[in-house]
Order: sequence, then C-alpha cells, then structure tokens
Amino acid sequence: MALIPTIRGKMSNNEPMGKHCSWRTGGKAEFYFEPVDKQDLVLFLTQTDNDIPLTWIGLGSNLLVRDGGVKGVVISTLNKLNELNLQVNASGESQVYAESGVTCAKLARFCQQHKLDGADFLAGIPGTVGGALAMNAGAFGFETWQFVESVEIINHQGELTYRLAAEFKVAYRSVGLAKNEWFSGAVFNFPKKLDDKESNIKPLLAKRNASQPIGEPSCGSVFKNPQGDYAARLIEASQLKGFCIGGACVSEKHANFIINKNNATAADIENLIDKIKTDVKQKFNVELNTEVRIIGDSL
Repeated sequence: MALIPTIRGKMSNNEPMGKHCSWRTGGKAEFYFEPVDKQDLVLFLTQTDNDIPLTWIGLGSNLLVRDGGVKGVVISTLNKLNELNLQVNASGESQVYAESGVTCAKLARFCQQHKLDGADFLAGIPGTVGGALAMNAGAFGFETWQFVESVEIINHQGELTYRLAAEFKVAYRSVGLAKNEWFSGAVFNFPKKLDDKESNIKPLLAKRNASQPIGEPSCGSVFKNPQGDYAARLIEASQLKGFCIGGACVSEKHANFIINKNNATAADIENLIDKIKTDVKQKFNVELNTEVRIIGDSL
C-alpha cells in the first residue's frame, strides 16, 4: 500500500494498538498517523488513495482491536484536533466549538469555567468529542446529542462539510453517518447557568468511582442497556460476575465491565463477550448488543 506521508504529522507502521486502547491489548495497525492539527489531517487525506481503509480513534476507550491487527491507516485525533473555544451565535448566545480530539472531561471543565450548564455528565465519559458524537455517548441520564447544534464532517478526500444536528438520525448509543465520513468537530449549546450552584462534576465522578472499576484496564460499559433493563443486572443474574476466559474477567464491581486482569488477548475478551451474550440469551431470552467497537482481523 503506497502512502504519501504528510509533511508535519507523525507516521509509523506496525504500531501496537494496545498502546492506544484502554483495554491495553490488541494487534498492530498497518499504519498509524497522528496529525498535528486539522489542516495537517486535510492535507494527509487529500494525498491518500480512496481505497486505503481508514480507522479513527481518540482515547481508544470504546475499542477492541483483534489480535491480527488493522489494515490501512489508524488516525489518532487525541489532543491533535484539540481546538476548544467559545463563539457567539446570531442571537448573542454563547456556544462551544470543540474539535474531535478534545477529551470529554476537558469539555466538561471548560463549560464549568465559563459558567455553562449541562456539560457536567461529560466528565464521566472516558473518551473524546469525536467518539461521543459517533456513538451518542451518555452518562447519568444525559446524552451528547441533546446539546449538539451542528457538526463538522470530514470525508476520505479531506473535504469538510457542516450539518445541523436535525439532519441526523440519533438514537440510544447510535448516530447515522455515511461510510467514509467522520466527525471532526461540533458546536454545542449549553445554557448559561442561572445561579451560582456548585458544579456536579466532583459528585458525579465520585459516584462513578464508587460503582465502576476505575483504574483497571477496560473499555467502560461493554453492552448497551436493553430497553427497560440493565445489561449489568442481566449479566450478574447469569452468575457471570468474576467469570474469566484467559486473562479477561467480568468485573466483580460492575458486571457490564470486562477487565484485562492478566495479560488478556483480544481473543480472550471477544470470547468472553460471546459467552456473556450466549448465557444472557439462554437465561432471559434477551439479545445483548455491544457498545464497544470491535475491529481488525483475528489471528
């Protein structure tokens, strides 16, 4: 595969993806690219053949890369597409523009500093704006797209377009986006705080830390909650808390988390995911669907 490297960005090949994913395991990327900024990314895309597959990552906190690795180019936007600022719309209201590589936690703190309400839940999402947009990430009863005014899209040719939030089909942990298009940024509407009430960030993080295995290598919630129920409840009721395959184990603290406890392979984790789905289906006749994105080739 012929690639023309961009002038400023960092390009490597055979990059171990375990270094860039929160499960700390997985195969290698054929090529791995970190742009310096959005202009650098556009330049790279205009030089890259359309038949070269592209995979985009941020924090890698919702991603499992199979042990055989990923063909094509993995593009990391984390802390690269990191523009974050206030802008004022035609009505004189403050809006927040954030590029896709900005972490959700940074966006939450930025809104806190500027006395904007509603963004505190983002502090509990271990990902970037790009990932939050792509999956309509949520926590504590809130979802990302509740606050989206418009988005910036980039395609395989490096072309940028702008669309209103109303143009997208948005659902629970799902957003309709065409193939070979990715979110490169968004404008958010967070209302101005009407009083001096304390930020909820610290208590929300304390609540998360008390109920989730923070600090252990995982991807966060593995499964979407089925309508009217909770994946964690179904998994626990299937007697799977603490169950392990190889080095991958269902968390004792929160059953919807799988922990890389002892040098798990990606195959260990995927096999455990399949085991959970099978057992929950047999016991409750409920199909669990994954939140985590699984990519690449098996060995």
